[in-house]
Amino acid sequence: MKPFQDFQKRILLNYVIGSMLAVFGVGSVFIFHTLTLKGNEATYLIFVMIISVVIMWIGELVAYRRHVQPIQRVFREQSVQKEEIRQAFLTAHRFPILTVQRIMGPHLFGLAVPASCFSLLGIYNGWISLPYYYIALAWSGAVLIAVMHALIEFFLTFRSVNPLLASLIKRAEMLGFSIEETGTDYYLSIRRKLMVSSIFTAVFPVLLFILASQIRLAESGGSGIEGYWSWASLIVVVILAMGSVSSMLLYKSIEDPMITLREQFDQVGKGRFEKMENVYSDEFSNLVTGFNHMITGIKERDEENERLLESFFTVFAATLDARDPYTAGHSERVAEYSVWIAERAGFEEGEVDLLRKSALLHDIGKIGVRDHVLLKAGRLTGEEFDQIKQHPVIGYEILQQVQLPEPLQPVLPGVRSHHERFDGKGYPDGLSGFDIPVFGRLMAVADAYDAMTSDRPYRKGMPQMKALSIIEEGRGTQWDPYFADLFLNEMRERNEQSERVAASIK
Repeated sequence: MKPFQDFQKRILLNYVIGSMLAVFGVGSVFIFHTLTLKGNEATYLIFVMIISVVIMWIGELVAYRRHVQPIQRVFREQSVQKEEIRQAFLTAHRFPILTVQRIMGPHLFGLAVPASCFSLLGIYNGWISLPYYYIALAWSGAVLIAVMHALIEFFLTFRSVNPLLASLIKRAEMLGFSIEETGTDYYLSIRRKLMVSSIFTAVFPVLLFILASQIRLAESGGSGIEGYWSWASLIVVVILAMGSVSSMLLYKSIEDPMITLREQFDQVGKGRFEKMENVYSDEFSNLVTGFNHMITGIKERDEENERLLESFFTVFAATLDARDPYTAGHSERVAEYSVWIAERAGFEEGEVDLLRKSALLHDIGKIGVRDHVLLKAGRLTGEEFDQIKQHPVIGYEILQQVQLPEPLQPVLPGVRSHHERFDGKGYPDGLSGFDIPVFGRLMAVADAYDAMTSDRPYRKGMPQMKALSIIEEGRGTQWDPYFADLFLNEMRERNEQSERVAASIK
């Protein structure tokens, strides 16, 4: 209830400020320093103003209670529905507009209609000696003053309603839903606010001055120029003061959100990723929405990285328990060779990174192969080799259980398909040609080369040149010819470079 109570206090303070500036400031100066009144006439007009102000207050109070009711209901009752909170949120956003309606309706007519009636009665009975057409001039002045009052409270209400909106957003979050995106019913652009404010700020002083001059000159009968300019100076000072206040309020309505946004971006620079409460109803609402989307994206990326790290920890922990000491470093080397081929093929940076991850995990399925098969010192029997041939499927299923994030899903086909052959005689699915996933076709070349050149318990690793010649002979049958050629060219260039370096040392 406290946010609502604070809101009402601020609205009341805004009303007092606006009334003092507009009605009792400009209005009283306009009446009592423009008209030449006798003592009893001034007393009668003061009486008329008091009665009119009381009627105005009654009308405004009725309108205010109707406007604030959806908000008050949410803060008064313990249990509220989602739709009630949405309605309160929408009403709070529209409250500056409702304030203008309240001032231009009950405020203007509640004050001007009774004042006009009492003034007509006073003129008719001779209680005040003013021409009847002064009532029309008074109506013109009342409209100008009401518009000025509405403009002042419009901008003051914008600042007052923000804490209330923040409280409603938190209330909705506690109930598990968001009310920040409720459409554009309350949207009021900065362009429109600037246009209305600028036009009124420019036109109001001129109209008020012309109106007051007309009455003053009529009162003086064209004489008393010195008194006229003394009076005119006072009017100009009042007009300048009001213009300055209006301009300052307009500027503050733009400056405050910009300062808040800048502070939030500073927090992002410090590594603090907190979303902003969207309490704005103009273009700043779009900026805050964009900022919050950015924060959400950063947090989602951090969460994905965290899940990836957790996945790696899980895999590595299992690998340490069931690793094959004879193939230590194999995955790292296959990843390195695969990156060489991918870079020659012109893969994008993101694809190269995914390929490297897939190569690092390509043999992870061997943790599901029994030790007496995986660590056997001699040659494998047919049955034992069939068990080994299951490791791509085992690895694929392990990574599916880890539930890799969507951006990392492309690593799975490479793990499953790195033992497929280009001629369709590979395993586990017997795919052929370009039906084999691209990561599988590429990694098959790198995997075969490292397997041939690495030592095993039952044999020594073959020389590099022999392994390269086998790959060259198997291009188009066992391996994708394109990736095989890229690897062969890479190795030849590296060997030539090594030879040049060795020759230069000698």
